[in-house]
Amino acid sequence: MKEVIIYTDGACSGNPGPGGYGAVLLFTDSRGTHRKELSGGEAETTNNRMEIMGVIKGLEALKSPCKVTLYSDSRYVVDAIEKEWVTRWRRNNWMRNKRDEALNVDLWKRVLELLDIHKVDFKWVKGHANNPENERCDELARKAIGDME
Repeated sequence: MKEVIIYTDGACSGNPGPGGYGAVLLFTDSRGTHRKELSGGEAETTNNRMEIMGVIKGLEALKSPCKVTLYSDSRYVVDAIEKEWVTRWRRNNWMRNKRDEALNVDLWKRVLELLDIHKVDFKWVKGHANNPENERCDELARKAIGDME
């Protein structure tokens, strides 16, 4: 399995409001290190949806099953996977508890499908803490917002 590093970020101008996501994919082989940057956005969304979209678009860009280390500054995203909240929500018919429905179910379903393909280790990284790849993802996400405004 190829080993890939993915950094992701999401941003929103207003919450809800116009939003964007960014992803940086890094892969090293005998020819060197390869880099791919992705971004996009939506006119009316939330920050959490854009955080999840960064993950989805990063994983969807992979052409074959990969071993991925995925860095996100979103506790919502990392905890939902690492603490298995999403699998519990799915098992409970997308309910967070007896009263509250889980949010962003459409996107979480896509993430879970991608996790069936790729072996992904989610890592939290502190946002706006001078991590160059995380900062680049933030730039990509904010530019995507600006392109819509």
